[in-house]
Amino acid sequence: MSENMPAKRILIVDDEESIQTVVQFGIQMVVDWVVLIASSGPQGIKTACEEKPDAILLDVMMPDMDGIATFKALQSDPETALIPVIFLTAKAQTSERRQFNDLGVSGVITKPFNSLDLPDQITKMLDW
Repeated sequence: MSENMPAKRILIVDDEESIQTVVQFGIQMVVDWVVLIASSGPQGIKTACEEKPDAILLDVMMPDMDGIATFKALQSDPETALIPVIFLTAKAQTSERRQFNDLGVSGVITKPFNSLDLPDQITKMLDW
């Protein structure tokens, strides 16, 4: 990464603290990105509006407001519509992946994942 380039800012939206920790650890061990954390869909939307991250890692299965509803809300707001979203999901079947891609997400990462590989996966999915 060039010294003049500001660090990428990644927002993790996941209700599981263990996933938040693993993702944050993996990203910060490998690259110098700023990691923002939200524990629910509404909190993720609020954080995305306030912080304008470079990308969002969004859990699909969360209580109250799931990842799909959160993604649709982000897409409908001009403030957040252009932020790329990558789904984190335990659902890895082809039909579900197709459904997620049809929504317009930038990628799908299946749980469990190797946290040290995450920055590379994100970089490839977003063409950074």
